[in-house]
Amino acid sequence: GASEWMSPEVKEILKSATDLVGYKTYLDLVGNLADGKRRHESDNREEIARATMALDLATQGRYVVIVSSGDPGIYAMAAAVFEVLDHHAKPEWDSIDIHVAPGISAMQAAAAAVGAPLGHDFCAISLSDILKPWSIIEQRIAAAAQADFAIAFYNPVSKERTWQLTAARNILLQYRTPDTPVVLARNLGRPGQTVKVITLEELAPAAADMRTIILVGSTQTRTIERSDGTISVYTSRRYSKVLSAEC
Repeated sequence: GASEWMSPEVKEILKSATDLVGYKTYLDLVGNLADGKRRHESDNREEIARATMALDLATQGRYVVIVSSGDPGIYAMAAAVFEVLDHHAKPEWDSIDIHVAPGISAMQAAAAAVGAPLGHDFCAISLSDILKPWSIIEQRIAAAAQADFAIAFYNPVSKERTWQLTAARNILLQYRTPDTPVVLARNLGRPGQTVKVITLEELAPAAADMRTIILVGSTQTRTIERSDGTISVYTSRRYSKVLSAEC
């Protein structure tokens, strides 16, 4: 995202680094803080190999930074590092000091750009079925919708995955009205950033890609049309609806 979203802690870490590891697009976002560092670029899907390489570099006495966009602990590389430590441990890795530096996640940036749609209870769900089966994803969507969470959808559409977003919308429409506010936020903090508010019934695969995060409101989410024509979206902290279910 935007350089001003980078925390002072992260800037100091990057200044001290000898090696930067990550997906090329994310390494490019580091800007001049990458000057003089060894760059180790890899494809976005090579997460386990990337984490393994970073740990191996650290055992050589290098100060290694694995770069993610957003927050490294949310659908990003921090989990991959600990997964490798858990399942592929090497004795020489025991002495490595591992630190996760928090950042601004896409759902936070999207919410801030349009108001406060995550102002009450919410959850995040990735629509990618590469690492988990669709049956689990649809179960979680239904559970979150029935519980009336606002929902942040990560990885909504890719070139290979186009039907999942429609399926998610159809599940949500069983529990949400068609006019439920939906926020489409793309390229957050980058050139070409766009933030658009539509309704749930308008949500379609053509409206999103992998650089888009989607926020779907709860029953308590409202839109406000401002005098300048812009639309703000918020979810009230005061809950006015009582949910009931048959057992």
